[in-house]
Amino acid sequence: MLKAISLFTGVGGLDFGFEAAGFETAVAVEMDAVSCHTLRLNRHWPVIERDIHEVTSKELLRTAKLKKGQADVLIGGPPCQPFSKSGYWARGDALRLDDPRADTLTAYLRVLRDAQPRAFLLENVYGFAYKGKSEGLDRILGGIDQINRETGTTYRPVWQVVDAASYGVPQHRERVFIVASRDGKEFRFPKVTHGDGDDLLVGADIEPYRTTWDALGDLPERPKDPSLKMGGKWAGLLPSIPEGENYLWHTPRGGGLPLFGWRTRFWSFLLKLAKDRPSWTIQAQPGPATGPFHWTNRRLSAQELCRLQTFPDGLQFDCGRNDVQRMLGNAVPSLVAEVIAREIRAQLLGKPNKSKLRLLTPRRSPTPAPERVSKVPAAFLALAGDHAEHPGTGQGNRARQRVAA
Repeated sequence: MLKAISLFTGVGGLDFGFEAAGFETAVAVEMDAVSCHTLRLNRHWPVIERDIHEVTSKELLRTAKLKKGQADVLIGGPPCQPFSKSGYWARGDALRLDDPRADTLTAYLRVLRDAQPRAFLLENVYGFAYKGKSEGLDRILGGIDQINRETGTTYRPVWQVVDAASYGVPQHRERVFIVASRDGKEFRFPKVTHGDGDDLLVGADIEPYRTTWDALGDLPERPKDPSLKMGGKWAGLLPSIPEGENYLWHTPRGGGLPLFGWRTRFWSFLLKLAKDRPSWTIQAQPGPATGPFHWTNRRLSAQELCRLQTFPDGLQFDCGRNDVQRMLGNAVPSLVAEVIAREIRAQLLGKPNKSKLRLLTPRRSPTPAPERVSKVPAAFLALAGDHAEHPGTGQGNRARQRVAA
């Protein structure tokens, strides 16, 4: 087994994908107690349950039973919330990898410098690379240049925004991935394998997206779990929304009643899965009316969330449902990690894996017809009427309040 060092491991989304590609997690670092408990419940990986800033690189390597340069890959998705309190690294400041106040990206770079793995993968939210707001990406690229100058390594990072559905995950989820090899080999991201519409006309190598029915079709549609029942004031309205639609169905431009103004709510408000399409992004901390919801008008079970995230079957959870949702909503779909890990093996480590993908969702056909839609309950009929549309980007109530302040 190839050896991986895992930082900011969470519940193990990246690790499960690398495991499927033939890597072993030699050590995992995670500070969230529930995530650590879940990791230990499902795998025998050595887990350091502390903040990365409290873990020296020496301790990390010792726990992994590795020396500098022996790890095959360093993986992790540093959370970006600490940026707001890391003013010391603004443009013009020198990068100080050992500063105890360092942000999570700098902690990742510190381990990269000290462990010098043969390759690394860093994952982050797609906004990480927004034009004009790419301080985090610039931070990583500049830090890698500094590491190369100080240590003699030749990491040449390549980055790309990846939609998980493009590689067979039954869920649209965009993330930034950065990959590099210690010896300077340039990484090429794998070609897209799944799509719809015009994508399917590109060539025979593109096949239709995997769907929520592919992922969930063999599971009970109505599990006997009271925690999956939707609660809150909008629960009664959800059955009146067709599969694949959200609250926009009940606007003047939709096919239902004009109960809301166009685009006056978040996209995920009363959002429902469609059997014949991929899921939308699973949320980590949804409100009571935040989807996506199952097509039978309920919340998704832990097993269903795992399927949509392409986690291996059979995982156990010893925690509340909100913790399950948080951990899985923050995770990387494991199939994406498996696809990229196989390319890292082949391109950067010279050890191709020619077996079939282990985490690819099987196709299930035929796909059943959509569920029947209910009438709008009487309790909501008073909302019908003229509702103003959202005035546009930067013109909403909150935006105007910020400007006024």
